[in-house]
Amino acid sequence: MLRIYGESTSRYCDRLSRRNFLEIGVAGMASLGLADVLRSKASAVESGHPAGNAASRDTSVILIWLDGGPSHMDTYDMKPAAPAEYRGLWRPIPTNVAGIEISEMLPLQAKLADKFSIIRSLHHDNGDHYTAAHWMLTGHDGPNGSDTGGRNPYIGAIATRSVGSRRPGIPANVALPMAMSIGLRPGYMGGSFLGSEFDPFESGGDPNANGFQVQNLAPTQGLSIERLSDRRTLLGDLDQLRRVIDRSGSLEAMDKFQQRAYDLVLGQQAAKVFDLSTEDAKLRDRYGRNTWGQSTLLARRLVEAGSTFVTVHTGGWDHHWNLQSSLDSFLPRIDQMVSALFEDLHQRGLNEKVLVVMCGEFGRTPKMNDGGNGGAPMSMGTPGRDHWGNAMCCLLGGGGVRGGQVVGSSDARGEQPKDRPLTPGDLHATIFHVLGVDPQTLLVDRSNRPTPAIARGDVIRELV
Repeated sequence: MLRIYGESTSRYCDRLSRRNFLEIGVAGMASLGLADVLRSKASAVESGHPAGNAASRDTSVILIWLDGGPSHMDTYDMKPAAPAEYRGLWRPIPTNVAGIEISEMLPLQAKLADKFSIIRSLHHDNGDHYTAAHWMLTGHDGPNGSDTGGRNPYIGAIATRSVGSRRPGIPANVALPMAMSIGLRPGYMGGSFLGSEFDPFESGGDPNANGFQVQNLAPTQGLSIERLSDRRTLLGDLDQLRRVIDRSGSLEAMDKFQQRAYDLVLGQQAAKVFDLSTEDAKLRDRYGRNTWGQSTLLARRLVEAGSTFVTVHTGGWDHHWNLQSSLDSFLPRIDQMVSALFEDLHQRGLNEKVLVVMCGEFGRTPKMNDGGNGGAPMSMGTPGRDHWGNAMCCLLGGGGVRGGQVVGSSDARGEQPKDRPLTPGDLHATIFHVLGVDPQTLLVDRSNRPTPAIARGDVIRELV
């Protein structure tokens, strides 16, 4: 069992508590050695069909995943002229880009709206957590609340299968602190039919905790680097004896993957990247001394070091009730960490190399409910908003994406796209474009049938 500590104390509408920790069974994962992972990954890259100069590009993606579905009406698509039960509790404020307004709960982001763009016409028209999350994370339809199993690989798994890591010794696909969607781990962030070796590398734990360490990048307890090196030498001697018998060359090929596996631990490059204690204390404060903020800072360190796709998981956005108290807590943290990330990337000259994407599985109902106090089944507290896949927002910035723009719009009450309707596939095609990955890449599923990387979608031309 693996104990995963989290930030949120709220519940999803499936009534499963996310308080304090989730205990997840991971039986069987340990049977796949690191060398096996590297070997399988290399085989997949060799058999893939990356587009153009994808492997030679130096671009990366940070996806901030708002698990549970954030309210578009209270963040990036406010409707101050709508009736009171629609427009919500907060007022819009102007940004540093003329004509663009966002929630008063996001004042730090309002000061740098020229560095990102907002899609206000994203939709997939489904209010089921599982169907919606699968659309947003894989680009395909499939599961639902009664059949939650994933059907297709995560966009991060597809991207890193095609291009690998941008630097040797650094994991290509990483999730902080975990890969999870709607309580499923890795859920729709997994490799699916590509294989578990394409699941994100997870830091686990809490990046905000004192003494935070990624155990997978350190020798097992009681085994020092010196002893590990001795074992490496012994295994090398044994392999020399085995070569007398094996003349096929397979052992020589295997050595390459064993070398990379040892280098990941012995080289300590990845371990240094995950060591937040070496980061400037003032910068850590700027991101926010909480799990979400420190995970975002860690994401920046990873893409700077060479990771290709990093996911920051934030949970608890299923606000059927107590919307005000929840967003009073959540939005200042989001505002702090997102604004710090954009400023940090620009100051380090990484803004053209790193695309930041922030979204959840859907938006929330434009009309607020009564919190269940009118006799609805979920009688939980003060008013909130329910599931809504007909209109939602997404924030994108960096990686060559044009900032200071609003793409599309929703109608006067935020119920559906008014113009330029866009789908998850369009978002994914744009992400793949930034990374240099062909969205038409065909993958072989479990039935040996060719499956497109995304079901349908085109690059959002206004952004690139």
